[in-house]
Amino acid sequence: MKSRCTTLILSTLLVISFFNVNAQDFDQDHNQWTKGWTNFDPNTTNYPKAEETIPTIIADDLFLNNDVTYLLSGNVYVTSGATLTIEDGTIIRCDHENPANLIITKGSKLIAVGSEISPIVFTSNKAPKSRASGDWGGIVIAGSGKINSVSGNGTIDSINPQFSLYGGTDENEQTSIMRFVRIEFPGRKSQSNGLSLYAIGSSSIIDNIMVSYSGQDSFNWNGGINNISKMISYKAEDDDFQISEGFKGVLDNLIAIRHPYITSPRGSYALQINGYNKDLGLIQPTELTDITVTNSTFVNLSDTKNYIHTTAAISASNSALIYINNSKISGFSDVVKFDQTYTSLAVIEKSFNMDNSFFNIHGEGVQAAYQPNTGVLNVLKYNRFTQNFVDVETLFSDPHSKAVPKFGLQKSLNAYMVMK
Repeated sequence: MKSRCTTLILSTLLVISFFNVNAQDFDQDHNQWTKGWTNFDPNTTNYPKAEETIPTIIADDLFLNNDVTYLLSGNVYVTSGATLTIEDGTIIRCDHENPANLIITKGSKLIAVGSEISPIVFTSNKAPKSRASGDWGGIVIAGSGKINSVSGNGTIDSINPQFSLYGGTDENEQTSIMRFVRIEFPGRKSQSNGLSLYAIGSSSIIDNIMVSYSGQDSFNWNGGINNISKMISYKAEDDDFQISEGFKGVLDNLIAIRHPYITSPRGSYALQINGYNKDLGLIQPTELTDITVTNSTFVNLSDTKNYIHTTAAISASNSALIYINNSKISGFSDVVKFDQTYTSLAVIEKSFNMDNSFFNIHGEGVQAAYQPNTGVLNVLKYNRFTQNFVDVETLFSDPHSKAVPKFGLQKSLNAYMVMK
């Protein structure tokens, strides 16, 4: 994880090159990695019926093979240092009547490695066209990495207290290896998010994960350190990527696709970034959540008839540190919203950097709690933007595709304004 000073140096270099060479040609679609293993229409997919139920306590190593379709029912705990290994192409139907959660407890491990042609799928056990957001719980992984709390650990709500502990001092721990995994219709209210990562270490490998129609957050990071890539959140009710408790890492190739009518009552964000958890306390300011987001696309599928229902793309709270580079933001009210912990323009400029990116919004661009908030638009300098809000169908090449949505700009990037 680079220092804030290094980030600022990199930002300056990118600014110098921005007007000469575009690091990403935004009129092209660069999400070829989404082809083959994703599913943007999971409610019509015919999955085989479950043949075997996964035990609720997995205390010894267990292997799930792809010639069996499994039922995940209730809270299933991997405990006592056991490893759950799931073969590529395995389908796991998740109970909605006894809502399912897969919980990897501290010291245990999940190895779920699919492939482009044979992804691993966790999905609702309802019939096609009857599935809905929050049909089941989700996947919870508790690691031993560092979190920014007074005690150095935390407990996970809504699960057995015996298995709820997470956090420690092992920054390099490996709690999970997950690749080419789809998680469909999770996020049962008061239970869990699609994929919740607690205090994972840098040796965990997580990429090519898609969470669709989550009733809560699609992805949730609580502490830890890791570089993660190729994550898709599709039409979540709550936040797409929620990050807190001192998590540090580079998040590359994130995609959040939202709809203005699918949101929580309090508002939902593509990125909800919290510097620390007030309930757990702050160990020291140097351990605040600090993320770099690159090559990412955050889109709300809004138009001029419904954009009033959208929020800012990014919510920053409790002094979190954020750097956005080479990314697209479209269809939201604003790029970023800062809470009261960002007490001045100087504080914001030290905490938030964005460059070589593109945005299409219908608000002012930046919301800041401090008053008067003169000058806050400075944080959007050196990025291109639409002079007026543009409907999603007009802006992008094929945003509503049920095969693979495409978010290349229909016009050349040079056709848009530059924030100076």
